[in-house]
Amino acid sequence: MRSLIAALRADDEAARFLSWPGDFELDRADHVEEVRLASGAELEAFGGDGAGGTFFFCGDGGEERPVLYADSEGGAALVAIGLAELLRLLLTVPWWRDCQDFTVSESRELAQEYLEDMPDLPQRRERAAAALGLVLPGEAEVLARLQQVARGAGDDYVLLYAPENEPYTPLII
Repeated sequence: MRSLIAALRADDEAARFLSWPGDFELDRADHVEEVRLASGAELEAFGGDGAGGTFFFCGDGGEERPVLYADSEGGAALVAIGLAELLRLLLTVPWWRDCQDFTVSESRELAQEYLEDMPDLPQRRERAAAALGLVLPGEAEVLARLQQVARGAGDDYVLLYAPENEPYTPLII
């Protein structure tokens, strides 16, 4: 079975969708600060966004590891359990960072802004998901899962600014 990272690198259309509107690129894996997990578990940067945020795999293993997102402003949250779940989030609700209440109505309002600039967004999303072999759940399921993962993370996924041993601020409360 081919890895999702390999599939993403092999499919330009999926990579373009994840780059925008998903705001995720594998080539942006350099975090601006020295960080570590409070638990001491391994932390591996594997992607990032245009604003300096970084996606990290946590712990040992492969693409099934938990995924932590850290922004460039000192905020962090566990956002997915595994790369497949992260990609489903980014494909289904690429505006997740702008959600405050994580409701479908809020998500649909945010989606309208994207659809004005990109009317073919649903078709591009479906093609990207198919290229990566992913079945996309609905917005409500994705948003509920994001909240569940972030709020249930516990102390094992607290990101620390290593030089001062200070925790990042939780992005999802």
